[in-house]
Amino acid sequence: MQKKHLAAAAALAALSAAGTAQAQSSVTIYGLIDSGVEFVNHAGANGGSVTRLSSGTMNTSRIGFRGSEDLGGGLKAVFQLENGFKLDNGNFDGDASQLFNRQANVGLEGGFGRVVVGRSFSTTYDFILPFDPMGYSANYSWVTSAGATGGRKDGMPTGVSNLVKYQGEFGGVKIGAMYGFGEVAGSASDSSKYGVGLGWGTGPFSIAGTYDRVNGTAAIVGAAYDKTTTAHLAAGYQLTDAWKFNLGYRYYKKSLASGATDLRSDFFWGGASYKFTPAMTVIGTVYYQNIKNVANDADPIMYSLRLKYAMSKRTDLYLSTAYAKAKNGQLVGLSRDDVAFGSSQFGMTLGMQHRF
Repeated sequence: MQKKHLAAAAALAALSAAGTAQAQSSVTIYGLIDSGVEFVNHAGANGGSVTRLSSGTMNTSRIGFRGSEDLGGGLKAVFQLENGFKLDNGNFDGDASQLFNRQANVGLEGGFGRVVVGRSFSTTYDFILPFDPMGYSANYSWVTSAGATGGRKDGMPTGVSNLVKYQGEFGGVKIGAMYGFGEVAGSASDSSKYGVGLGWGTGPFSIAGTYDRVNGTAAIVGAAYDKTTTAHLAAGYQLTDAWKFNLGYRYYKKSLASGATDLRSDFFWGGASYKFTPAMTVIGTVYYQNIKNVANDADPIMYSLRLKYAMSKRTDLYLSTAYAKAKNGQLVGLSRDDVAFGSSQFGMTLGMQHRF
């Protein structure tokens, strides 16, 4: 009888330990579904207008998995897998060969901060995008890249593969750094990316600055390659519970391996949001890019406005509109992704977003 009691106790202890181990690990499935009906003019080579169903017009639609395991002593193992998709047709949003085109990483987190390896967003994206009043918008925002002339975007590095990234926050000071391996045999520099970020916040005020270098790939190993340098500075101020203001600046320089004139631009944005009620918010932003070293440059400017209504904590309705214009007859587009067909463009989107 005593042996039976001991066996039962051992079994209960094992079940208890298993339950404790299970409780210390977690996996979350999450996502965001965003789509809207958009009208936009100058949408084709013939200069015509179009009305279309667009996906991710306020934020990119996505589905993801993230989890953690408590390793003890304040240390956790973490992972994240995230795919972006287009709601209007079900396609991948981006490179169709990338199953998890937004996030695919694993790492460790503790009192020292968080280190991940794999694919993730750049340090600049993490530090600067929170200062965009339009809030990570795929449409009608130029913070990641502007719709300038001749295919030039002059933007920041966003998604980075082959990445090692660190981020930590200590007493209101946030620091971050990343390195993306170029993985070119015979050269540690070809195709590599690196960046650093520093942020600080106290009370209603916050500020962040970043620096990046993105190297191109040389046609011949050891030969010259293009080098893109960006630096950002952004700030935010929460004046009242209703009013919030943001400003930002980007320095952009691309040195060409061919020895041609550098591609240079300065980019500025500023905007504000105002809550009429806890559910109703209006957001207005101006984006301007000053392109240098080019005759008859575009120097595009865009005005964006959004009215957002929160139906619940997870579901929003929104109405967004924007107008962009370039100088000297150069081409300009509202979206960072679409091809431009005119020297100005107007768009309006009525959309819905749900988060789970």
